[in-house]
Amino acid sequence: MELKGERTLPVGRDLAWAALNDVDALKSAVPGCESIVPAGDSAFDVVVNAAIGPVKARFKGKLQLADVNAPESYTIRFDMQGGQAGFSRGEARVRLEAVDANTTQMKYDVDASIGGKLAQIGSRLIDAASATMADRFFSTFAADLAAKYPPAVGAPAVPLPKAPGFFATLWAFLKRLFGGR
Repeated sequence: MELKGERTLPVGRDLAWAALNDVDALKSAVPGCESIVPAGDSAFDVVVNAAIGPVKARFKGKLQLADVNAPESYTIRFDMQGGQAGFSRGEARVRLEAVDANTTQMKYDVDASIGGKLAQIGSRLIDAASATMADRFFSTFAADLAAKYPPAVGAPAVPLPKAPGFFATLWAFLKRLFGGR
């Protein structure tokens, strides 16, 4: 599975980098996240509840930060186990580019493999669920940043991306499920 995208964050690059390395900020933005606990040098134990199609599971796993180039980029390697539901392994490459003093462009590329019941669901359903989870994460993350770091008086406000509504999400899911017909 591959997932690529970019998002505009309403803060400068240094604040965006700090937030991407703040366990509490990430925990509040990751859908279904129960915990993120430091487990050594640049490593974390993670517990996430997720539902992908008919498969619902509690995934436990490890995250490892690699290729850290603060405040520009890093790679997150992950290995998540969901019992009978299956597993997900892979990596996400994250890059931050300063647009101006109050805006950062975040780009990401995710490569993952899955197994178990998850692999039986089908790639279109998994792609749609992954895209929905990514949208929820980034919408929440950007809104939390905007609330924590409001723009300075007189500075132009950066519009936050709107979370897709129910019908937009449903339409995207159906397009992926039926091959964009």
